[in-house]
Amino acid sequence: MEHSTTEAPNANPQGTRRTRFVCIADTHNCTVKLPKGDVLIHCGDLTNQGGYKELSKQVKWLEEADFELKIVIAGNHDLTLDSEFQEAWGQYRHDGSPYGAEDCQALLADAKTLTYMVHESRSFKLTSSTGPKTMFSVFASPYSPAWGGAWAFQYPRDDDLFAETLWEEIPLDTDVVITHGPARTHLDLARASEASGCEILRQQLWRVRPRLALCGHIHEARGAERVLWDLDSDSYGELERTPWADPDPDSEKNALVDLTAKCQNPLDNDGSYAETTPTGGPGGEKTDQGDELEEEVEKLNIEVESLRLGKAPELLRKDREALTGRFGRKETCFINCSIQHTSYPHLKEARRRFNKPIVVDLDLPIWAADDTSEPAPGST
Repeated sequence: MEHSTTEAPNANPQGTRRTRFVCIADTHNCTVKLPKGDVLIHCGDLTNQGGYKELSKQVKWLEEADFELKIVIAGNHDLTLDSEFQEAWGQYRHDGSPYGAEDCQALLADAKTLTYMVHESRSFKLTSSTGPKTMFSVFASPYSPAWGGAWAFQYPRDDDLFAETLWEEIPLDTDVVITHGPARTHLDLARASEASGCEILRQQLWRVRPRLALCGHIHEARGAERVLWDLDSDSYGELERTPWADPDPDSEKNALVDLTAKCQNPLDNDGSYAETTPTGGPGGEKTDQGDELEEEVEKLNIEVESLRLGKAPELLRKDREALTGRFGRKETCFINCSIQHTSYPHLKEARRRFNKPIVVDLDLPIWAADDTSEPAPGST
């Protein structure tokens, strides 16, 4: 698995500006009307089987969509986009098309207006003269725990070691995490009311605490919720969950999640990050960075004592990398943006139901002139 990074966004941005994300997943060969926005994100399962004709239709639709930045990942149904899966299972799951996996993968890799990401991180800045000129970092991955047979980009559900190796690659400075599958207990209830998400991913999201955590995969769990993280916890705890509901799901109005300062309750996440990783000295003694952490812990002690929650526990000293300089990352908005309302297979005699794309307004830092993040494809 490749993992590419660019430098983190400027640590001292000159203010923030609203940036609109349009979030979709699990279109399964369908094309739907897309609201206007700055960034389009597709969280995987473009198709039913990953065939060349299926992918061609989806890529054409996405390329024609008018957004400054369009990020796409694969899902477990996009079979031909997973080379390892194709090598093991391709002969059993072939649709008879003369096009091979390389041809299918090239459709996305060569799409000029799409940013196709495969388990990697990048930083972007929106540079269009008509756009918000903001910047943000993204980690995107198509992987999910095995579910319902042999499918692409899946790992054994009970293999925590593999999952840890996979998800520890999410950089701590990430603003937006895009995965096909959900984190455990976060918008992951399948038809049998069983939590089908990944617990290791949930734990890593506690460490990273991104502004947005986007997924799809479990169609019935479509929705959004805001999670206030418990930084006074020794078990990747959460203080509060606030569910979101579309106030008018049957109308053509945007299904809007407003996280900006203009709403009454903006997202409590400033995207802060530490530029250096704190470590102890050779004998375990505190370093200057350790002193810095102790100062932050003491500040948090004062804060939690004011709420009569007691002292901050030893976790704050154990997981220094996840906490030093990052206490401003207190809240994450989780979103499952599945478009298909019900799960695969979709019976031909049954009328399909579709969810609206979920629109997210988020305040992001305006990029500085000396920032080194990559510009969005096609921006001017």
